[in-house]
Amino acid sequence: MDKKVNGGIGFFEKYLSLWVILCMIFGVLIGTFLPIVPSFLGRFEYANVSIPIAILIWLMIYPMMLKIDFQSIKNVSKNPKGLFVTWVTNWLIKPFTMFGIAWLFFFIVFKALIPIDLAKDYLAGAILLGAAPCTAMVFVWSHLTKGNAAYTVVQVATNDIIILIAFTPIVAFLLGIGGVTIPWATLILSVVLFVVIPLAGGAITRHYIINKHGLDYFENSFLTKFNHITVVGLLLTLVIIFSFQGQVILANPLHILLIAVPLVLQTFLIFFIAYLASKALRLPHDIAAPAGMIGASNFFELAVAVAIALFGAQSPVALATIVGVLVEVPVMLVLVKIANETKGWFHNA
Repeated sequence: MDKKVNGGIGFFEKYLSLWVILCMIFGVLIGTFLPIVPSFLGRFEYANVSIPIAILIWLMIYPMMLKIDFQSIKNVSKNPKGLFVTWVTNWLIKPFTMFGIAWLFFFIVFKALIPIDLAKDYLAGAILLGAAPCTAMVFVWSHLTKGNAAYTVVQVATNDIIILIAFTPIVAFLLGIGGVTIPWATLILSVVLFVVIPLAGGAITRHYIINKHGLDYFENSFLTKFNHITVVGLLLTLVIIFSFQGQVILANPLHILLIAVPLVLQTFLIFFIAYLASKALRLPHDIAAPAGMIGASNFFELAVAVAIALFGAQSPVALATIVGVLVEVPVMLVLVKIANETKGWFHNA
């Protein structure tokens, strides 16, 4: 098991941005000096989905789905305000502010630095990130802010159900506005492959293991078997993606930073919208902090998966979603610090 640091976040999670940078460099080197590797892997596709990457993405998502206890949904009615904040922020605000901020920077502020075609692709990647609120890492952020663990589970569980209904139409609508034609069948297939099936698989596995061995075994023994699988799957996926992206990155190294700017601004904006709304509704800090974290962070595994399925691993759209992975951990750690230092704002904390 990972040695825990900072009171709960694992070594790999803490330095995730560093691993992403190393994978980016390694992948670019492979694509540049061993182009036969991405060429070979590119042969294994079905319906525009890379089979090697699909397998790795399943490795990322499945352990996350195991952590979701859908039995907690029955307690929603006891204190629904925090859920309303989460739902409204994630689905009525976040996708549209992401679109607006990304469009402003890619088409106006950075107009002289980003060609119009790349701007459209980067906007598409930002849209996919904005429409995919976080699932698993929220449990880490909630723990670091001493959040209400049971309530966080309900927030995440209901959020995943909403993803199944709202993700596809919101993404299709915003991509249409952004000038990108989207195949509905491919998007729906992506959601089924990377949300519905692993979600059902995680729920079935969780139910079976708990019934057979008990909750204590499931939480303290079974789940620990998957400690590194998500990170390993993510990092291997990045190596493959960046091997495909080598030419784009080498041609536009500045674009990594340019893409990061609106993503970081969006993260801070959404956190404070949810956090301050919770304060206005007089919610306790242990519900307000996770509400802000869920909105601020992204289900980047889903965003990467859909980007690859819709536009291909070599598309700049996938690159934009990967930048979301790159900035996720350091920005969220800053927000954790802010949440902890402002606990006094909440009189019932």
